[in-house]
Amino acid sequence: MSDRLSVFKTYKLYVGGKFPRSESGRVYEVTDAKGKWLANAPLSSRKDARDAVVAARKAFGAWSGATAYNRGQILYRIAEMLEGRRDQYVAEVADAEGLSKAKAAAQVDAAIDRWVWYAGWTDKIAQVVGGGNPVAGPFFNLSSPEPTGVVAVLAPQESSLLGLVSVVAPVIATGNTAVVIASEKSPLPALSLGEVLATSDLPGGVVNVLSGRTAEIATPLAAHQDVNAIDLTGADETLAKELEIAAADNLKRVLRPQPVDDADWSATPGIDRMTAFLETKTVWHPTGALGASGSSY
Repeated sequence: MSDRLSVFKTYKLYVGGKFPRSESGRVYEVTDAKGKWLANAPLSSRKDARDAVVAARKAFGAWSGATAYNRGQILYRIAEMLEGRRDQYVAEVADAEGLSKAKAAAQVDAAIDRWVWYAGWTDKIAQVVGGGNPVAGPFFNLSSPEPTGVVAVLAPQESSLLGLVSVVAPVIATGNTAVVIASEKSPLPALSLGEVLATSDLPGGVVNVLSGRTAEIATPLAAHQDVNAIDLTGADETLAKELEIAAADNLKRVLRPQPVDDADWSATPGIDRMTAFLETKTVWHPTGALGASGSSY
């Protein structure tokens, strides 16, 4: 028998690049698929949600102003760091979702690949959804995508890591910042992901991870005047309707929940989740006077 005491992991929130406990001091028990206790997770309060919005807003200027190439490098670095801690996440996903080690490993590998996939899109999405527009006049007319701002993300309840990455990565790939509410029943992989984000050159505040009761945290975020958009993936039908009504007060962009299963999260995601949180900026510029030859610049 070992004469060492067990060193249990203390799970904390990830807000503004730091790891605070909930300001309320509350925690709740997280169990595995068989009801066995795994850990105590922070039970976030409305104050924690407001603090996360402040951190996300503070980080937005620098993150949205970074080059798309630089954002891609950082998302790729997240994949590198997650790969290095693969065994830890396989164990956490297996416990959280009641999967075999092999199936959990497939979920983690897919999550790593998802970061790489979105890293490749950071400097390409503008070419796909932007471009020059034909106009009747001597003007250049150019449309380019711009990030929406601070996005509240309700992570999927059933897919604790792959689903989480699938909703967070597209938000930040395009220059938005995020306040993420982890799966209520399986928050541990999300809270551990904060440790990867903190060591991946991602500026503090770009992603903020909260755990607790989804409805309790999401309600103030949906009504928050400094949150620009909300992804309702992790909300049930009743909660989603309530949050849509609250979000309408300041004309938030709302991505409504779609029925999904684990197989859907493994499919190629497309660009819909990136374009859902993009605005389009259109610029007009005169082409200049035509010369005698009919040429212009």
